[in-house]
Amino acid sequence: MHVLVTGATGFVGSHLVPALRAAGHDVRALVRDPSTYDPPDGVDVATGDLLEPGSFEAALDGVDAAYYLVHSMRAGDDYAERDRRAARNFRAAADDAGVDRVVYLGGLGEDEEIRSEHLRSRREVEYLLADGAYDLTALRAAIVIGTGSASFRLIRELNARLPLMLTPQWVRTDCHPIAIEDVVEYLVGVLETPSTAGETYEIGGPEVMTYAEILRRTGEVMHDAEPRIVPIPILSPRLSALSIGLVTDVPSTVAKPLIRGLKTPVVASDDSIQQAVPVTLTPFDEAVGRALDGTRGTRRVPAVADGGGRADGQRPSSDRPPDGSESRTRNSPASRSEGGESE
Repeated sequence: MHVLVTGATGFVGSHLVPALRAAGHDVRALVRDPSTYDPPDGVDVATGDLLEPGSFEAALDGVDAAYYLVHSMRAGDDYAERDRRAARNFRAAADDAGVDRVVYLGGLGEDEEIRSEHLRSRREVEYLLADGAYDLTALRAAIVIGTGSASFRLIRELNARLPLMLTPQWVRTDCHPIAIEDVVEYLVGVLETPSTAGETYEIGGPEVMTYAEILRRTGEVMHDAEPRIVPIPILSPRLSALSIGLVTDVPSTVAKPLIRGLKTPVVASDDSIQQAVPVTLTPFDEAVGRALDGTRGTRRVPAVADGGGRADGQRPSSDRPPDGSESRTRNSPASRSEGGESE
């Protein structure tokens, strides 16, 4: 299949392009500056900017399917408007080119519960793309664990620099992290599964965790020590974003919208994707290990047959955090059989 990947230089796109090539697809990567992109062997590179009609349309010539992985959050406070225009421009060009399928990776969260502009923008882009003449497959994810993820970078740098964290109440919000390898497997899998055309799926790892536990578990994998987390009711997400900007290297244009979105629960409540594209999910601790060394896991939770542990790679119940913010294993076919686990 001839496939176009927009956002090929981004976190997800940089993992997806080689996976599509490995699966035997002809891949074209759309980038704004080809001089900064080193494509995998066999990948065609097209130059263009979705915000500039007339610059990118040729990249869609002869394309059967396209991945939409563009996000303007790093561009500043007007990112929602920029994403709106980019989605409309892409939709019109894809329709004119006769593209059959588009695959989009957006964010989790129930419409009525989404409180942040960042998450609302991701959902708006999904709905704008859905109005195209092609069949849209939309995947919705929460934090994606992997090298290059802005969300995971925040988590890693906080653990590296703050043994004591004073946080807002959002640390008790539920989240459904997923490994980048699993996201990519889903993205490739839906393309190769015709029944997923026109469908929307929620994807997540095997554990629903609070942000507090994500921070603690990441600290354990990094240096065998949990950070101390103290929720402060009067500390707002805005003040938290400002303080995080002082102790991490994540740009404020990225950190602020991410932090403001943490009040919204982002949990996959429908596991129907596993029926169409079965994926052996990666345990959280293993995903963190892979992200930390950039190649493969540095530490995997050992299988335990007895004594309250699990032989599926999940943490024994005795290791759960004492503050009640323990994770909940998803009751899905994949998590029951495999025990394995977006931006």
